[in-house]
Amino acid sequence: MTSKRKIETIALPVEGMTCASCVRRVEKTISKFEGVSNVSVNLATERATFSYDKDSVNLEEIARAVEDAGYKLHLPEKTKNKQDILHQNSYENEIKKDLIISAVFSIPIFLISMLMMFDWFNKAIPIDHITINKILFILTTFLIFIPGKRFFKIFWNNLKHFTADMNSLIAIGAGAAYIYSSINVLFPELFSNLNKSHQVYFDSASVIITLILFGRWLESKAKSRSGAEIQKLIMLQPQNATIKKDGQYITIPISELQLGSIVAVKPGEKIPADGKIIFGESSIDESMITGESLPVEKTVGNNVIGGTINKSGYIEFEVSKVGNESMLGKIIKFVEEAQASKPPIQKLADKIAEVFVPVVVGIAIITFAIWMFIPSDNQFNIALVNFVSVLIIACPCALGLATPAAVLVGSGLGASNGILIKDSETLEKAKKITTIVFDKTGTLTIGKPQVVKFISFNHSKENFIKYAASLENKSEHPISTAIVEYAKKQNINFSEVEQIKIHSGFGIEGSIDGSHIIIGNESLMKTNNIKFYNQISNLTEIDKGSGIVYLAINNEIVGVFVIKDIIKENASIVIQELKSMGIKTIMLTGDRRESAENISKELGIDDFVAEVLPEDKAKIIEEYQKAGEFVAMVGDGINDAPALAKSDISIAMGKGTDIAIETASIIIMNDNLMNVVKAIKISNLTLKTINQNLFWAFIYNSIGIPLAAFGVLNPMIAALAMAFSSVSVLTNSLRIRYKKI
Repeated sequence: MTSKRKIETIALPVEGMTCASCVRRVEKTISKFEGVSNVSVNLATERATFSYDKDSVNLEEIARAVEDAGYKLHLPEKTKNKQDILHQNSYENEIKKDLIISAVFSIPIFLISMLMMFDWFNKAIPIDHITINKILFILTTFLIFIPGKRFFKIFWNNLKHFTADMNSLIAIGAGAAYIYSSINVLFPELFSNLNKSHQVYFDSASVIITLILFGRWLESKAKSRSGAEIQKLIMLQPQNATIKKDGQYITIPISELQLGSIVAVKPGEKIPADGKIIFGESSIDESMITGESLPVEKTVGNNVIGGTINKSGYIEFEVSKVGNESMLGKIIKFVEEAQASKPPIQKLADKIAEVFVPVVVGIAIITFAIWMFIPSDNQFNIALVNFVSVLIIACPCALGLATPAAVLVGSGLGASNGILIKDSETLEKAKKITTIVFDKTGTLTIGKPQVVKFISFNHSKENFIKYAASLENKSEHPISTAIVEYAKKQNINFSEVEQIKIHSGFGIEGSIDGSHIIIGNESLMKTNNIKFYNQISNLTEIDKGSGIVYLAINNEIVGVFVIKDIIKENASIVIQELKSMGIKTIMLTGDRRESAENISKELGIDDFVAEVLPEDKAKIIEEYQKAGEFVAMVGDGINDAPALAKSDISIAMGKGTDIAIETASIIIMNDNLMNVVKAIKISNLTLKTINQNLFWAFIYNSIGIPLAAFGVLNPMIAALAMAFSSVSVLTNSLRIRYKKI
């Protein structure tokens, strides 16, 4: 008998990736290991996500292989969530430092090179061109080997593995300009037949490096902004917690919290873990977790969520979940996995990126060869410049960032609104929704019965409610709870009850103040030979969709409770919003047809199916799919899980059962139906942005490469254009954050 494999999914930061080609290379390196599967590398988040067998896979070996490929994989023992942010800041600072050094050297190199073309400068400076070129050589050499060494180091690693990426293009382009210029300065006789003017391109080599670093710095800043929502979630957790131990209050690091610990939280402090309140009451700000702006009132017995803020009162709670098992930990993992996943639309970009760099090198060589055959005084110089321009303009940074940047911002926007989108494929598919099927109870309605009115047949209304509530207070049935809550809202005191007898599924009876009380459905009344008078059958105050609970005192019906599952706030607005988007709305319910029809009309739903058994819900979804509909299912209960699994897009209300949430591809954390509409809008907006990004990335290269090959662009303009192509894609993606949804 074979032992069960321990499969775990992990997300690790990767350092050194710069383009889509890098992504493919890291993915291939990790995928080569046996026991590793589902490898996905994200350029925007700079993380590699993969599943692996803990018993057979050595992460250190994977890290070494990634390092041999020219990148650095940060292992989990060295990486915690908050350190990931520090790593991002460190990378940004490193780029900034190299950029400053590069700019300090490239500015004088560029100015001297430009000014050498003017006679007044040559007359004013008592130094000949040969000496000036040697000064430029020294300055450029320092720039190439200090701030520019990152490009050449990766290029060398690539060369050893017979691969190439964006860094290869930059190294070949800038290196070609530098080497040619250096030989021209140090050994001018070697190119005397090709270059009579001994022209040098130190300015091109240095400015290319500086502009690329400038683009990288802007890119790193934009990346940190695009991941702001997940960083906010990570930073929610406090560093320390105050626990109660042996009657003493002590402060410990949050990492030392254990299940069952008693934690004290003062007003204004963050709650360090999930748990249940055992002392005190307060209002809690849960907005960062659920997206709900109003504080939630909490008291003994209520659950609290780690990372939320205790606004007003002092509370003590018992820890029930810590670390990755807590609500915040699961949300962070959920969002990270969504951001790391790849939608189908990315496959085309990945395939292109795999062959892009070798193709570009080939185009650059052909460009050089063609220009060498065109007669000119400086044909070698012209051929070299155009060769370099093609290499620089073609760097596929924008192509690699087009999809992950939009997914990163879109999923982050969802998280900040209390909408968790499980993967990027869901973001892409949600645009296709033509029909949304809603479960009724707990989804369109609040999910528990409420007394909407009590109709009394004589003048003792308050006493009748007191008798009913006193009796129902002895039962835990949802209808009993509804009647008790109705009485409490009217500040009615309860009486002592004797001789209680519960009729399961029918009602309850007992004795109060010497009177025999029966409360229940029509069947219970008839069983006890209680007569129904005309006023009961002729009641016009009762909605068709409501249920009736009869109250009888001493074998006479004295009144009825009208029971109804209240429709959720905004449910009608949500249905109208969806219909305005061209989406058909359907309601499924196990209720009788009359009740379902009443709610359907009230909400304006297109169609409904009543008296549905739980096992039939998935079959109904399948029927709509066979009719050509792309179906989303919205539910919250265990009986919704099969239908959620069958649907094309599954949406679970966050206050539902764990199994419904596990099955769903979208989770609405705050139970607000309006977020169903917002989730679809975020999906549409993200997909639109991805398409825009890919379009501009392809168009940029389609136009830029021919222009460079025909000699229209010089290397410095090409470098500037390439740097801003990535920034433009990231900036376009960041616009998602500021869209009103």
